[in-house]
Amino acid sequence: MNVGRAKEILESADMINVTYNGTPVIIQHVDEAAKMARIYTRKDPENEKDVPVLNLIEE
Repeated sequence: MNVGRAKEILESADMINVTYNGTPVIIQHVDEAAKMARIYTRKDPENEKDVPVLNLIEE
């Protein structure tokens, strides 16, 4: 995924399915300069992590 699309998904009112390493995730923040996204899973919303936007897959 690219940074622009990640930001669109983040700002969208619709629930768009995104996965990271095969796990469904929610994007919380996108850092355009670093090309990183802060994500978490629905099952464990307290466990946030920063990952490269390129590793996110839109389903």
